[in-house]
Amino acid sequence: MKIISYNVNGIRAALKKGFIEWLKSSDPDVICLQEIKALKEQLDLSVFEEAGYKYSYWFSAQKKGYSGVAILCKTEPNHVEYGTGIETMDFEGRNLRVDYDNVSIMSLYLPSGTNTDRISFKLNFMDEFQDYINTLKLTYPNLVICGDYNICHEAIDIHDPVRNKKVSGFLPEEREWIGNFMNSGFIDSFRFFNKEPHNYTWWSYRANSRANNKGWRLDYALASKPLQENLVRSVILSEAKHSDHCPILLEIKS
Repeated sequence: MKIISYNVNGIRAALKKGFIEWLKSSDPDVICLQEIKALKEQLDLSVFEEAGYKYSYWFSAQKKGYSGVAILCKTEPNHVEYGTGIETMDFEGRNLRVDYDNVSIMSLYLPSGTNTDRISFKLNFMDEFQDYINTLKLTYPNLVICGDYNICHEAIDIHDPVRNKKVSGFLPEEREWIGNFMNSGFIDSFRFFNKEPHNYTWWSYRANSRANNKGWRLDYALASKPLQENLVRSVILSEAKHSDHCPILLEIKS
């Protein structure tokens, strides 16, 4: 099973930049999208169906043009779970899950911390999400949580760890959280296969950052420990340029 995760920074904008053609050539079985910035009703779903994704699920934020996640599937899942049931996070459309026989796949868009209020919101979200996943794993042990975590885990995951140490996305408490989250039973699938530096998934639009590869690795496909022997490969698809993020791919034996 090929799983792709992609923060598209607006699905309608990505569609205008050749997203469908790229999707057809990439040919994942499941693709998790974040920051769709659209309601399902604002989209022509036939373009996804014609690309082979007959089953598409959309969980938008209440605020129009903001946040939101989606999952496109070639094969119909057994069950789709919209949100977490936690009111403080679900109104922003940040979590969607599809369940298959041998694996459950989640599209997650963790908040950024652009100011003091949002830092508090983000830290609270992270704590509640950890509790939610601790319980969820008891029922769904084979879990892949794909998405934009808005956190760089280690210094290797950011181009300038010294100057960014007080910037949200690389704060000590954020890094500690994602480390603890992984230690609670998840594998950072990209680092499982690749220990090399200078591998990023997001670049600022400023200062020619992408061309100079001054980026951050904010996007992860975390696989629960029971899936370790099923991991085949995990790569960053940096050639895709429909967004300020690039997609990531995880292939598993299902």
